[in-house]
Amino acid sequence: MKAQGMTAEVFLTAFRTMPKKEQNLFLMEIIKDSRLREDLIDIAIAENRARDRGRPFKEFLKERG
Repeated sequence: MKAQGMTAEVFLTAFRTMPKKEQNLFLMEIIKDSRLREDLIDIAIAENRARDRGRPFKEFLKERG
């Protein structure tokens, strides 16, 4: 694993070992930060849409009018 990924892996492992109550408190702090909250929402939307079937751009333009 590259050095960049190692820090994230260590952090994620530490997070997973925290009691559920502390995990929730940590996540609530992240959600309070509007920039981080927006990033998480964007990631969730992108992950959800990644499963969607693509379509031709011209078809999209026809629907938009």
